[in-house]
Amino acid sequence: MGAELPDYYFRIRENGAAVFRVDTENRQRRIEMNQIALVNVNKGEVKPHGDTELTDADITAIQEWLDKRVLLLAQRDIDDIHRAVDYMNVTTQWVQSKASEAQLEDVTDALLLAMHDLRSVLVRKKADRLLKAHEAKAD
Repeated sequence: MGAELPDYYFRIRENGAAVFRVDTENRQRRIEMNQIALVNVNKGEVKPHGDTELTDADITAIQEWLDKRVLLLAQRDIDDIHRAVDYMNVTTQWVQSKASEAQLEDVTDALLLAMHDLRSVLVRKKADRLLKAHEAKAD
């Protein structure tokens, strides 16, 4: 391994990560990873593993990782939505030019309900934003 290893390794889990302290300073020069904490990204919680007492350096490294992870996940969310818009356009083209009657029969109701639900939420949220902007101007 050419480059120096980081001091911490974060094993991604469903809602966060298991945090390991990386140690190569042992007699065998083996890489040892000792779990020191669990991080829940959704709640912003850090729980020490077992009897581990987290140092200031541990807490700083975990918080930096957590901040970066939250930003990354938010970026991925919006990227997914942009891809969904693209996919809706591809779906429209497919419906218009390629779909068979049987295929349309299979997907029409599900698509109409999903689009109706999405439209209802988008219209309500847009109205809320417009109302809030109007009230802010009036103040």
